[in-house]
Amino acid sequence: MTKVSALLFISREEAGALLHHYRWNISKLTDEWFSDEEKVRDIVGLLVNGNDFHNSRKLTCGICFEGYSPDMMSSTGCAHFYCHECWEGYISAAVSQGPGCLSLRCPDPSCSSMVFQRMINKLAKHGDKEKYARFALRAYVEGNKKTKWCPAPDCTCAVEFVSDVNFDVSCNCKFSFCWNCTEEAHRPVDCETVSKWILKNSAESENMNWILANSKPCPKCQRPIEKHQGCMHMTCTPPCKFEFCWLCLGSWQEHGERTGGFYACNRYEAARQEGAYDEAEARRERAKHSLERYMHYYERWSSNQASRQKAQADLIKTEKEQLAKLTDVYGIPETQLKFIIEAWSQIIECRRVLKFTYAYGYYLEDKVKSGFFEYLQGEAESGLERLHQCAEKELQVFLPFSKHENIGGHPSAAEFSEFRVKLAGLTSVTRNYFENLVQALEAGLEDITATGEAATTSNATTSKKAGTKVKAAKKQQSRTSDHSDDAWPCERCTFLNPPSVDACTACDKSRH
Repeated sequence: MTKVSALLFISREEAGALLHHYRWNISKLTDEWFSDEEKVRDIVGLLVNGNDFHNSRKLTCGICFEGYSPDMMSSTGCAHFYCHECWEGYISAAVSQGPGCLSLRCPDPSCSSMVFQRMINKLAKHGDKEKYARFALRAYVEGNKKTKWCPAPDCTCAVEFVSDVNFDVSCNCKFSFCWNCTEEAHRPVDCETVSKWILKNSAESENMNWILANSKPCPKCQRPIEKHQGCMHMTCTPPCKFEFCWLCLGSWQEHGERTGGFYACNRYEAARQEGAYDEAEARRERAKHSLERYMHYYERWSSNQASRQKAQADLIKTEKEQLAKLTDVYGIPETQLKFIIEAWSQIIECRRVLKFTYAYGYYLEDKVKSGFFEYLQGEAESGLERLHQCAEKELQVFLPFSKHENIGGHPSAAEFSEFRVKLAGLTSVTRNYFENLVQALEAGLEDITATGEAATTSNATTSKKAGTKVKAAKKQQSRTSDHSDDAWPCERCTFLNPPSVDACTACDKSRH
């Protein structure tokens, strides 16, 4: 408002009215203003020169037609004056009708002069002033392309988008969401995949798949029936009560010892060999396989969501209780214990990423990429579990009144220092791995495609020299086997180090 006011030489309130009309698009506003200022003023209701009748001894209200002194009358700058009591009622009626009050005009039907907020603040009731201010704030947030309301439940904050790198934004309430689709932050998965995954989780399609895979229709009333006992003798629920065989769906009156008894059906086996049940069984098997595959991914998605929520609760508990206890025990200022907060924050972020990798995997159809993706996902989960275990379990040893407290007392300050190095190292290693994982998935695992194409080309061009290559490989192996040394894992932070270093790259602990 200040910027437009200085640019167009108008008051801030007039600038606010113009910006509201043009949905806070300064470029569009200035283009049209300098193209035809008079037209813009007429559309928005801005007067060039207002009228002042304060020199008059007495004025007549245009609504109640009572006479009042000038100090008891007001206008929007036009020639139409009304008493303050009538203005109060007029404003109250407009505010009660909703956000349209932000474009309120003079009560005179022939006048389009705008009612500015200073007049609202001067003449309206206290409750109407608050409503008007809320409408103005909502109009700014919802009309501005760079601001949005936080979608978290019970959060009343608005968020301004200032990043050009990605669409993940964070609110003061600590809720992170995607600016593009306003769903929970979901890197490395794109918005379209998240939309399909959420729809699938809430749709009835999986219920129908479950019904198809685990039930059969009653031969008489066609209602789906689930078999939950061992016997093949089925009885439909009232009022149908039809008794039939689960396998062949024939009437049970035609069954007995000659058809295989209660746990088999010769008719079904014979019909199956003839192919009569192949299509129905195949359809049921496809539904069961589809359901099992979906449940595999959904259960792990849900488990990581539950772990993330538990980690968020643990982070709050750590900030409120555990840091102060550690300070009391070891005399370390809380500012030097931030490595614990950083670890929990990293766990929460990694759980979110890992959760959405299962949505990514569910829709990944490339079998070559799928195998490599599952390997990366498994490594990520393994590394995260080590970090989570360290922050959740190993930290408890150093807290007072811990279940893990030894008879001899608390661990020493040196042991806590070692724990600090280990936890900080695991946090750093996990952060780096997950950042690389997100980048690889966002790139569509292009390295796998390139490797596959290179391998295909290589196989086509070197097929004639296969024998020579095998011999060369064997010679190379014999030359290097005597001098090779495997990468070694650090005992403290479990980071896998190259054989050429004698100290851990992540935490600096000596190899020997």
